[in-house]
Amino acid sequence: MAILPQYHTRDAIQGWLPASAVVQPWSDRALAELLARVRQPVTVVADGEDVRLGTDAPTGTPGGDSLPVTAWAAGCAPERLGEPSWTRDYGTRYACYGGSMANGISSVTLVEALGRAGMLGFFGAAGLGPAEVEAAIDQLQRLPEDVPYGCNLIHSPNESALEAAVADLYVRRGVRCVEASAYLRLTLPVVRYRVTGIEERPDGSIVTPHHVIAKVSRVEVASKFLAPPPEDMLSALVAAGDITEAQAALAARIPVARDLTAEADSGGHTDRRPALALLPTMIALRDRFQTEHGYAAPPRVGLAGGISTPASAAAAFAMGAAYIVTGSVNQACVESGSSNTVRRMLAEAGQADIAMAPAADMFEMGVDVQVLKRGTMFAMRGAKLYQLYKQYPSLDALPAEERARLEKQIFQSSTEDFWAQTRAFWMGRDPAQVERAEKDPRHKMALLFRAYLGQASRWANQGVPERKLDYQVWCGPAMGAFNEWVRGTFLEAPEQRHAATVGLNILYGAAVLHRANQLRTQGVYLPPAATRIIPRHIEEIEEYLR
Repeated sequence: MAILPQYHTRDAIQGWLPASAVVQPWSDRALAELLARVRQPVTVVADGEDVRLGTDAPTGTPGGDSLPVTAWAAGCAPERLGEPSWTRDYGTRYACYGGSMANGISSVTLVEALGRAGMLGFFGAAGLGPAEVEAAIDQLQRLPEDVPYGCNLIHSPNESALEAAVADLYVRRGVRCVEASAYLRLTLPVVRYRVTGIEERPDGSIVTPHHVIAKVSRVEVASKFLAPPPEDMLSALVAAGDITEAQAALAARIPVARDLTAEADSGGHTDRRPALALLPTMIALRDRFQTEHGYAAPPRVGLAGGISTPASAAAAFAMGAAYIVTGSVNQACVESGSSNTVRRMLAEAGQADIAMAPAADMFEMGVDVQVLKRGTMFAMRGAKLYQLYKQYPSLDALPAEERARLEKQIFQSSTEDFWAQTRAFWMGRDPAQVERAEKDPRHKMALLFRAYLGQASRWANQGVPERKLDYQVWCGPAMGAFNEWVRGTFLEAPEQRHAATVGLNILYGAAVLHRANQLRTQGVYLPPAATRIIPRHIEEIEEYLR
């Protein structure tokens, strides 16, 4: 039998275990194997001067040949992580969803793959027109009923009509859940989506057919989503005939967001907040609003940004996250709407290979997005465009050498030709933008610069080879953490990164670490082998889940 590990404690006996239930002597390998079978308890018992391991829960009293239990970890399957009501509400097996990534990077195929694996996926509708979004909804609604899905609703301060049109589309087409992202303030479209169809059951409970998951990083924005809809917005919806007075009264009793995702250091729109500070802050804020309003269904708080490994997922759940959100790692999966070139670039990324760059949709406001720096010059070129926009009132005011550099490196055409393409785009999407640009040279310059920023993401998605240096690839440091974790395993290869495999490995590994931490807090020395989570194929994980 093995000698008691140096840092193991015999303090605080947890119960007793029949000697017949002790299965093997202590060894690093044996402990790792038992922790990996996450549905079974793991017991650590003292047998004289030695330590043995068992797989039964301890009993309360000694008897017969029973041995003292010095520590034990309960079974914890991945589906037990997080808040149970979240999985019930969304029809998932796991408290995990794949966040929406714009321009269809969160593709229908990716959403389906996550849904079939027991997670929730959100279609990346941001940046697309209503016709493109509706075509995606057609595909999503042809999926089996047990495959959950949602769609993105992004704040569009420069295109409020587009935001309203997409929200209206979701209502008309029966999309039951949206991820509201990049919001700087509440808007009428997101409130209308939330409260449309609200009704009261005979027992007095409120039914809300539309769920909003608000992804936020600032307390002032979170406060708006955790509060009931503003009275002036409800009055406007009543006046427009969208809801009745009775429905407005019901809406005043619910929060705008059913769930609140604390968005830490993520790819895309981000304030790069540290997760360790942000999540507790948002949970405390939720608690304050719940005390104030006494909602029948308290908003749940989840965590996004930086989650790409079992350790980060386990940490999120340990801090009280009701659910977790993955993002950057999903873009690197074969089902994403990105290109194989981008997937290879992401597979080579380290945690420091990221940078901030101007956001196409909020360019004039100075809002940034987090992008991949390695292998592309997009961040540097985008920053240059914003510098020129702030420094000069119009294209004509640019120094000749700056204009020449723009045409050669960024536009890759004459300014006149690039404007003709940009003008044609906006005439089909929002002619008012063209009308304004032809009267306001500064706005014309902004539209030209935004054209480059917007197309840079599409060039990346399409894998346009001659534009590789201009690829805009939304990415956070989580990508580098994932690459380090899977180095030397089958998941190191981009073509092996399937969304279901990646997601299940993260959740399964988090369950293993949760159990390991139970033993650690009871004084058990954990050898590195016990907490080293090696990626496994789905079939192997399913074997350990039995």
